[in-house]
Amino acid sequence: MQPTDRIREDVRGFTPYAPGLSMEEIKERYGLSRVVKLASNENPLGASPLVKRVLGRKADMVFRYPRAGNPALTAALAAFHGVPQACVVAGNGSDEVIDLLVRLTCRPGRDNVVAFSPCFSIYVQQTKLCGVTLRQPSLGPDFAFDLPALAGACDDDTALVFLTNPDNPSGYAVPAEAVVALARSLPPRALLVVDEAYADFAEPAAEYSMLARFGECDNVVVLRTFSKLYGLAGLRLGFGVMPEWLADYMLRVRLPFSVNLLAEAAGLAALEDTAFVAASLETVHRGRARLAEGLAGLGCRVFPSQANFLMFEPPLAAAALFEALLRRGLIVRGLKSYGLPGMLRVSIGNDEENDLFLAAMKDICDHGV
Repeated sequence: MQPTDRIREDVRGFTPYAPGLSMEEIKERYGLSRVVKLASNENPLGASPLVKRVLGRKADMVFRYPRAGNPALTAALAAFHGVPQACVVAGNGSDEVIDLLVRLTCRPGRDNVVAFSPCFSIYVQQTKLCGVTLRQPSLGPDFAFDLPALAGACDDDTALVFLTNPDNPSGYAVPAEAVVALARSLPPRALLVVDEAYADFAEPAAEYSMLARFGECDNVVVLRTFSKLYGLAGLRLGFGVMPEWLADYMLRVRLPFSVNLLAEAAGLAALEDTAFVAASLETVHRGRARLAEGLAGLGCRVFPSQANFLMFEPPLAAAALFEALLRRGLIVRGLKSYGLPGMLRVSIGNDEENDLFLAAMKDICDHGV
């Protein structure tokens, strides 16, 4: 017997999630003293000063367990978003909530999940791990949502329908009104999971988010994260807003204390620091317009985005451009893993980072890789 015979056959072909390249890795590879990372859609201003102070004060308490269910955080989130506290579940990143949704609702070998192609790789991984079929209709022209195709891929055994709005990697988004119509068109058993990791960056955000319209549909789950706007990617904190009955079952099966004490404290502080949030949004909106204009001026095809990143098709080979940027200390995201080898995605940085990126792009486009 081979050691791998102990692993389920359908798991042996798994490939791990492919994160963006690290700054340390690129410094070592090219002998650089400074690297600018514009690959992982992180907050260009870092973390809130208030969060940093709170984390310092909480450091002495790390030997204590957090309260089960994180009631202080869920109460704050409920008040902030105007939803019932009993409908809010905090998670170790929104990834944990996605994983639990699949395991709670999907019957292996019988049910199916529906999402667009391409989609967030965690949807693919977790459905496969749970032995559930994933159906993937294609996005429309220019990465627009073909919502009738998404609904049409469902049947009476569809447990979950994932919609990332705004989408990654394109940044395309539809208003909440269209999402409500989609939810009402689904089969009775299907839950619509709206992943709003980037919804805060839409303009205007209230027009795109389902949180303000949560009570209008009884089959909608809304996912949010603290990794993007709030700058807490390293602490892994997210949450889902869902029907109360589903939240109850999720809390029954969720691993205890999956949201750690420091993450919870940081989340509470991040919600309070409205000045930092406003500055972050202003920086992203200004930078998004600046990068879109600059890239278009260099001959790139830039896709409209409601997120904190831009997807673009460069006027030269994307792989060669990606490497040329790395040699200059700039990390962007190649999209081969999304089935888009000719595209790149760049996160919106601060003003200096955006200028460095555009200067490097101009140098490469003018003189070649």
